Amino acid sequence: MKKVMPILASSVALTAFASVAQAQDWSTHDSGLYVGGNYGYLKVDGDDDFDDNNDVWQGLVGYRFNQFFALEGGYTDFGSYGGSLANAETDGYSAAVKGILPLTDSIEFFAKAGQMWYDTDYTVAGLSGSSDDEALFAGAGLNFKLSEQLLLNAQYTWYDAELSVDDVDEDTDFDTNFNQASVGVEYRF
Repeated sequence: MKKVMPILASSVALTAFASVAQAQDWSTHDSGLYVGGNYGYLKVDGDDDFDDNNDVWQGLVGYRFNQFFALEGGYTDFGSYGGSLANAETDGYSAAVKGILPLTDSIEFFAKAGQMWYDTDYTVAGLSGSSDDEALFAGAGLNFKLSEQLLLNAQYTWYDAELSVDDVDEDTDFDTNFNQASVGVEYRF
């Protein structure tokens, strides 16, 4: 028994040291620059004729500080939406903070929130105009690691957009929400 205890203690110490070394190795893989792209479905909900469904495209660039936290910027093209009386096209840039929670070695949950600066070109009752504004957004999703560098994701994002139609009726605002469900890829450098 006296001979087994030192061997057992040495084994436990070596295992703990290997785990710490592996954890440090993982942290180097979980920080750095990444780029990504998403394609998905957009549901425009509002109290006006802008309600519609549409495709949405998104390009992202981010930096992971560790396996739990990242900053992310992006460009989103919400496409054309609306009906015969009112229609619009919106695109914009965003900045977000992103929290990441590893669930397994190959699956991560993430949540993000930030600000979007967007431009909308619209036509209402035959009159055209343009509007620049900003909105808050929040989203959540899952990353699926195909390798240490390539990931697939599925996410849902909600944008609190407000469309200002100044040319039709002075300071008319339409409270509109963009609801985005998308899938995409992320490549980590």
